[in-house]
Amino acid sequence: HVQLVESGGGSVQAGGSLRLSCQASGHTYKRSFTLGWFRQAPGKAREGVAAIQSDDTDSYATSAEGRFTISRDNAKNTVYLQMNNLKLEDTAVYYCAADPGFYGPGYFRTHGSEIQYWGQGTQVTVS
Repeated sequence: HVQLVESGGGSVQAGGSLRLSCQASGHTYKRSFTLGWFRQAPGKAREGVAAIQSDDTDSYATSAEGRFTISRDNAKNTVYLQMNNLKLEDTAVYYCAADPGFYGPGYFRTHGSEIQYWGQGTQVTVS
């Protein structure tokens, strides 16, 4: 089993920044897992924001490109999402996700229904 615990959400003004963190734990977690961030706003479909493989190959949604940066610290079993120049439309619940599957971060980000492990989510509100 794998547990994912997110932190770092909150309220911020448009143009501001936030950094989300997600720490993975559990006896089945391995540093080879692909990790990523999804978000879901009220009334909207879930969106894969960013994903990163164990070799740091990453993938971003068009909406996140140039503003968000995903990174991972394998020594801490933690994945981060640095979000800069936040916009009103970034308001959503952000979920950390992890999967042991051997596919690229682009596939991970666009096939959320196949991902095994999810965090509880953290609210990001931009005003």
